[in-house]
Amino acid sequence: MAEKGYFYSTKSNAKTGLGMIFEEHRGQAKKIMNLSLNNLKATYKGALLGPAWAIIKPSFTLFILWFAFSVGLRGNGTVNGFPRFYFMLTGYVPWFYISEAILGGARSVRNNRQYVTKLSFPMSNIMTFTNLSSMYIHMILIVIMYVVLCFGGYCPSIYNLQILYYLPMMFIFFWVLTWTTAPMAAFSKDFENLVSSIMTGLFWLSGIVYDTTSVKNDVIRHVFYFNPVNYFINGYRRTFLYGKPAFTADNRTETLIIFLELLVLILLGSFYFKRLRKLIPDVL
Repeated sequence: MAEKGYFYSTKSNAKTGLGMIFEEHRGQAKKIMNLSLNNLKATYKGALLGPAWAIIKPSFTLFILWFAFSVGLRGNGTVNGFPRFYFMLTGYVPWFYISEAILGGARSVRNNRQYVTKLSFPMSNIMTFTNLSSMYIHMILIVIMYVVLCFGGYCPSIYNLQILYYLPMMFIFFWVLTWTTAPMAAFSKDFENLVSSIMTGLFWLSGIVYDTTSVKNDVIRHVFYFNPVNYFINGYRRTFLYGKPAFTADNRTETLIIFLELLVLILLGSFYFKRLRKLIPDVL
């Protein structure tokens, strides 16, 4: 029976971890799409409004931001010449997705253990449909953010088309990240707790509520270049608020670093995926 099991195929032993992941995704697009929608429904199962809560909760946070900075603290805060509400709006929207992609991605295999222990299901597909579920919500929030920015006079702009770069790049980056985090979190509950613990620190180190490019200390400002969350938040602001190109001299280093980090994640992720893949069904 072990010879027939998906996770114990001797033929797959000769493949690299990256090769295994691509092999597992071959011909699975429709199934992944359906599972991503089912995953979204299951998350809010039993709630009267169902998946609508995935929009209501972040929208409520955005409303609180608007009320705080447009009503309660009217005229009391700008960042780089922009009202603080709009500045934080373009930071919070990508953060909602990124935080869910990191946490949900790390927990994806453990939370869907039935696919691993009871079915011969491609494990890497679990990480994909989990990430895709979060992306649906993010795309709706982008629309809401865009409407708000248009009312504020910051859209439309030709630079808004840069979302066609940042959106898929962000999805790919944090999807690849789960190739490492999901198997390790499934193998060790402590690792999952570690990922959860660093999220608060990551929030405050990612320029969501302040402009990291304005930090006066040169060393600290350059350290921010290595934070991928900061890269995407700055990218959203370039796209929807600042009206700047995605690739300019002032962010050349940051852009190079994000692509190098993606390459490292691909290598690490495929390595850990291949190494832990066969052990996870027994661990779970």
